[in-house]
Parts: sequence; structure tokens; C-alpha cells
Amino acid sequence: MSARRASGEGVARLARARALGERFLYRTDEVAEETVSSTATTVPDETGFDAVGWDALRQEVLDCTKCELHKSRTQGVFGSGTPDTGFMIVGEAPGYYEDQQGEAFVGKAGQLLTKILAAIGFGRDEVFITNILKSRPPKNADPTPDQIAACEPYLERQIEIIDPAVILALGRHAARTLLGVDGSMASLRGRVFEYRGVPLVATYHPAALLRNPNLKRPTWEDVQLARKVYDEELQRRASQ
Repeated sequence: MSARRASGEGVARLARARALGERFLYRTDEVAEETVSSTATTVPDETGFDAVGWDALRQEVLDCTKCELHKSRTQGVFGSGTPDTGFMIVGEAPGYYEDQQGEAFVGKAGQLLTKILAAIGFGRDEVFITNILKSRPPKNADPTPDQIAACEPYLERQIEIIDPAVILALGRHAARTLLGVDGSMASLRGRVFEYRGVPLVATYHPAALLRNPNLKRPTWEDVQLARKVYDEELQRRASQ
């Protein structure tokens, strides 16, 4: 699936987002929005997007009890943004504000991420943002192997359905989980990897930038690299 399709698909995108409960969605003009029935439950998608599968996956995540985190969370956090995108962001785990609001990256780190995305030409409604874990660990503890094992299949399915042009992994836990390596963030950043055939760029978590402003420059280089890979991959797909 490619991102930023022709505006003629805006109505289908908006209807799909409504049907799937997305709070952030690709904007369309008011005329197009008025043509969408608010009672729609399924939306035919000529692009092949699995709306039914996406909706079922969301509900499965929200109802999940596969690990002990469901006992302490307020709610599961499926993700934020639109699945109709080529740019996917994967962090580590929801924090306090994410757990309260049910949205990914809405605290101070999320506000910084929004600014970073804007700097490379994206609004939050033009990407999909999620985490390795879908439930908040108590006291924002690092994800444990059993928690990752319980949640990773959900992420794999999200990636499969979206079929992004690039994945931006934020933080060492996201990078290590997706890449299956134990390297430091410094050794993983600045390079292009692949996750199941999808280009992947790893960089520092926005929370790390708030603690250490010296990481802003390498992070900026990494997100620019991710944007470059995204543009090149869309061009490659369009030529096929």
C-alpha cells in the first residue's frame, strides 16, 4: 500500500477510519466528509486494505489478557494515526498518558515526536504510531521477554496489514526486538535494516532526547534518512 494517494480516495479513507475507530485520520475537505454515512460499518477498499482484519486485530489487542500487564493497565493502546500510510513508527511501550488516553505517544515525548514528524513533512494523521507492547508496564519498566513475546504477534500483524514503505524504530527495545540484535542504540542508528522485507531505520526514543539534548542531532539525521528511504520506496513501488 502506498501513502498519500490521490485525493479521490479521501472519502474511502475517512469512512474507513471512522469504521475502525481511528481518532487521527487523513484530512479530507468538508464536502467529501459530508458524503460519508456515519452509520457505515464496513467500507469496500479497492486498494486491498484488510479493514475487517484491522478492526478485529484492534479489538483483540484491547481485550488481550496474554500477560500480567492487563491486570494493571487502564486500557490497551493499539496505536494512533492512520493505517493508510507508508510511514510506520514503532516505540517501546505506552506510558502514563498513553495508558490513560488509549493513544500512542501523547505525553511530552509524544509532543516532541509530533514536532520531529512535522520537520520531515508529516502530520500525526499521515503516519501510524504504535509500540512493541500494547499495555503500560508498571512504573514504565523496561519490557520483559515474556511481555514482548505476548505482544509481538500483534505488531507483526499490524505491519503485515499496513505494508509500510519504511519503519522508524524508536528506542533500543523497539530496535532490538524488531532486528533481533543486542547492539547499542549508537551502533544501530544511521543505518538501513530490513524487517521482513520492509526497510527499517532505528533512532533514539524522544524521551531520551528530553533527557539528553545532545542526541537531537543524530536523531535528526536518522529521521531524515527514514524520510529518504520512504520516498525512494514509494517511487520504487510506483514503478512496478
